[in-house]
Amino acid sequence: MSGSGVAEGGYVCAPYLHNESSQKLRESLEKSEDVEGMYFATATFSEDGNAYFPSHTNTYLLARFKNQHLAMENVKKFQQDKPSFVFSRYEEFFERFSDHKLNLISVYYLDYGHSESDLYDLAMIVAKRSRVRRAECGTLHMSSTETPKFTFPYNENLVVFEVSSDNTHQSDNKYCEKTRREVARKGIRLTNLMNLSVIEKIK
Repeated sequence: MSGSGVAEGGYVCAPYLHNESSQKLRESLEKSEDVEGMYFATATFSEDGNAYFPSHTNTYLLARFKNQHLAMENVKKFQQDKPSFVFSRYEEFFERFSDHKLNLISVYYLDYGHSESDLYDLAMIVAKRSRVRRAECGTLHMSSTETPKFTFPYNENLVVFEVSSDNTHQSDNKYCEKTRREVARKGIRLTNLMNLSVIEKIK
């Protein structure tokens, strides 16, 4: 595993609602040198995700950033009533080159926290999954003009898989679910929060 133990890098996932705030955020992210890649994506929230984030939409701007502080500044500047999610990395398990396009971001949380041995076991299992080009753990930050009714209690325990393939989104969703079950057999409980299916590259 690699990682410096500080929040650096991650994803902005902001609702794309065809309004002024969405347009301005898109323009700002497109111009930003801090953004490494940017996409349109459709979000599928799990039953557990729906319980915590009932106010969401279908289409999101998905942007890979290098600096969490700059990303949060951008998102807060163009807040909307539906929450934007910022996933910030504090530990990268691995990253490897892939000829395939980014197809899916699958976001999980660890129900009971984690130990170093848990993270090591998780990393070893996921590293064998060839479609996963990057795996990391991190934190969740949200930004919205409306205060959520419930506080998400696992925002320090995120695990994010970045999947590259030319398969269907449904196929890669099943692939990630199989990976989650393999991790569970080690006694490490991962719960799916949301899946982001990439539909178009913007930047």
